[in-house]
Amino acid sequence: MGRGRQKAKHTKVARELKYYSPDTNYASLERELATSGHSDADLEKWADYAASSDDSFDAEDETKTA
Repeated sequence: MGRGRQKAKHTKVARELKYYSPDTNYASLERELATSGHSDADLEKWADYAASSDDSFDAEDETKTA
């Protein structure tokens, strides 16, 4: 396929994607967002991760040059 046909095909696909508007189920979206609260277990998991991280930042590391 030549470059002209290839570019036309890509343009057609891009245009279809740009103007495509799927039907949105707002009731389902509202239910999903309303029930997506974080539990205490999730917070504890991230707290453990932050506590075990040894990526400490030193100002000396910033001032060193190669």
